[in-house]
Amino acid sequence: MTPHMHLYILASGSKGNAAVVEGPEGSVLVDCGLSRRELHRRADVVGCDLGRVCAVLVTHEHGDHTSGLSVICNHFDGPVYATAGTAGARAHLTRLPFTLVDHDCTLQLGGMTIHAFPLSHDVADPMCFRFEVFEDGELADAIAWATDTGKLTNEALELLQGCRILGIEANHDSQMLATGPYPGYLKARVAGTRGHLSNDQAAEALPLLVTDDTETIVAMHISQKNNRPSLAARALADAVDARFVEGSKTEARTKDGLLTVCVSSQDEPLVIW
Repeated sequence: MTPHMHLYILASGSKGNAAVVEGPEGSVLVDCGLSRRELHRRADVVGCDLGRVCAVLVTHEHGDHTSGLSVICNHFDGPVYATAGTAGARAHLTRLPFTLVDHDCTLQLGGMTIHAFPLSHDVADPMCFRFEVFEDGELADAIAWATDTGKLTNEALELLQGCRILGIEANHDSQMLATGPYPGYLKARVAGTRGHLSNDQAAEALPLLVTDDTETIVAMHISQKNNRPSLAARALADAVDARFVEGSKTEARTKDGLLTVCVSSQDEPLVIW
């Protein structure tokens, strides 16, 4: 695929999430779990022009995805999309000017066709998105990711397939979670079908999702207590027969150089062209 979109992952993890998909006619911000100042600081680091943002999409109500929304809405005139379940789940969210959509809606924003799909998480009505650009009626580019889900729904498996840029949650290493500091009830929540995907679950899904069009796989929403970036990268790299780039423990490429595996961060923004 020829790149027609760019992905800026400004933060990914339990302390805050925000990403921008830049399309040919505008950009879309997905979630805002950062302060407005930090959002702009990180965007500046990777050259992301937030002035092009024409809409905000909200995946679900947890604070690491929504804590910055109230301030953002005070400085933004465009639509902010969420499901009714998300919009009504927290008191501070009920006061925001959401445009309500279903978790399987299709939107046209920034020159992109955006397909929502449901996830499996312990919240009211979560969703994530596939972004597409068409040229002359043909698919020219596609980006999609899924985080904050204990399993990949059928809809997610369908819409994550064949993207140029594929993001997938690799939240925890199962052994680290089992022997780690979390209390038993929280370990069960994280590992459950309405929790978060493990490294192994993400790796097992890749053969179903990766096609010849896939150029980049990004491990996302990595736990700082129950995982390590190198473990997530290793699991995903092994699933697609990629080898680590010399001197790196978090970036790998297939032998032909056509597919790259990398890792997003809680603290450092990442841009994928």
